[in-house]
Amino acid sequence: MCTAAIVQDMELDELDHAIIEHLRVDGRLSNVALADLVGLTPAPCLRRVQRLEAGGVIRGYQAVVSPDVLGRGFEVFLDIDLTDFARGSIAAFEAAMTEFDEVVELHRLFGTPDYCARVATADATTYEKFLTDQVLTIPGISRVSSRFAMKTLKSLWPESGAG
Repeated sequence: MCTAAIVQDMELDELDHAIIEHLRVDGRLSNVALADLVGLTPAPCLRRVQRLEAGGVIRGYQAVVSPDVLGRGFEVFLDIDLTDFARGSIAAFEAAMTEFDEVVELHRLFGTPDYCARVATADATTYEKFLTDQVLTIPGISRVSSRFAMKTLKSLWPESGAG
C-alpha cells in the first residue's frame, strides 16, 4: 500500500493533531516535552508519534539551514512553458530540471504556465548564468519568465530557529 493510501486510511484525533502541530513547529522536542505539551505520559505519546511516522503522516525531520550559508540566498520563481507535450519530451524536461541543484522545487501545473520552479543561487549573476547555460539549453522550452520576490510575508520555514 502506498504512503498516500496509508495516510488517507488513518484516523487522526485531537491528540494526533496536537502532536503534529507541536512537531511541525519544533521537530527537536523531546518525547517527554511533547508528551507534557499534549497532556500524555511519555510512553503513549511515543507510540502515537511512531504510528504517525509509520503511517506517513510525519514524513521526516530536518534542519532548516539559512540559504545564505549554503550560497543559495537569491531565489527566483520561474514560469516555464513547453512547445512539445509528447511523453518523452516531458520526461526529458522534468529529468533535466530535477537534476539541477539550483532547482529547489519544481511543480507541473494545470493551465499556464506549464511548470513553476523555485530556483536558489548565490546572486543575480549566478542565476543569469544558470538560466542561460542550463535551463535555456533544455529542448522544448517555448518561454521562461523569471519572478523575484520583493518580500516574504509568510513561509513554511521560520526565519530563525525555534526557542
